Amino acid sequence: MPIVRYTKEKSPDGAAIEVEVPVGTTLLDAARKAHVPHGSACGGVCACSTCHVYVTEGLSLLSEAEDEELDILDKAFDVRSSSRLGCQAKIQRDGLVTIDITRESREAFYNEHPDERRALEASQKKH
Repeated sequence: MPIVRYTKEKSPDGAAIEVEVPVGTTLLDAARKAHVPHGSACGGVCACSTCHVYVTEGLSLLSEAEDEELDILDKAFDVRSSSRLGCQAKIQRDGLVTIDITRESREAFYNEHPDERRALEASQKKH
């Protein structure tokens, strides 16, 4: 089964968070399964850019970006050659896909989930 690794998201022991998912899973659904802060203001229907991520490894394991996704990516911040929308990029083959969730996406997640934001802020005050 494919593995998605989130390089900037850390588990309590400090390791990068990884999740194993079936072929055909979107990057957004993988993030939900891994419980990482990945935005999706539109609910994952390719109507916003809040699920924007950078694929740092395994881009060839994903479905090709279609015109609709590219049109929405044009509205995202700091688009790069490795940019994808998590709601549109499906894992097509086994292997490792390494993801950096964008600042835009992380902020959207915490705006969508204020309780999660409060918990994060409280844990940061303890350190």
